Amino acid sequence: MSKKLEIIKQKVIKCTNCDLCKTRTNSVPGKGNFHSNVIFVGEAPGKNEDKNGEPFIGIAGKKLSMALKEAGVSRDDVYITNIVKCRPPKNRVPTAIERETCQEYLKQEIAIIKPKIICILGNTAFNSLLGGSEITKFRGKLVKKDNQLYFLSLHPAATIYNQELITVLKKDIVKLFNLIVKLKNNKKVKIDIDYTT
Repeated sequence: MSKKLEIIKQKVIKCTNCDLCKTRTNSVPGKGNFHSNVIFVGEAPGKNEDKNGEPFIGIAGKKLSMALKEAGVSRDDVYITNIVKCRPPKNRVPTAIERETCQEYLKQEIAIIKPKIICILGNTAFNSLLGGSEITKFRGKLVKKDNQLYFLSLHPAATIYNQELITVLKKDIVKLFNLIVKLKNNKKVKIDIDYTT
């Protein structure tokens, strides 16, 4: 693990910047390969994550791992994190204040890893990073903002309640890694939404 990421991890573990520190069991720093070409960004930790201090290890995490496997990618090859690093009580959506308070950690993770693409999982991450909503309308699209590429997909938790979405998630993840291969080979990729112009 990179020393810089280790420093952020320790800061996240000790963080008391917002009230979520009073209700959490463990804070949940990002985890994975710091040489990764992609960072997956979800909403916030759930019950299993809060208990173990690791991101995406519950049912939603298993769905994500399954989609990665389908794309021929090991979970160890990617970096996974959340907008908010502590579980909001009863899994409610994190508030704007909680998201803002936590955003510096994510900015630092991105700055250290310098991913080719940030994969946004679900509405909260879409809203926090790009000010977007209605992820289902925009999923599967490649977005450019401030020289950073983002790929939009569903939150894996959505597939728990709607089995048909599993196919959609798998398709998105395969598309995401096809885009990464093109970028690694310095090939042009089609930008669907450009916030830069």
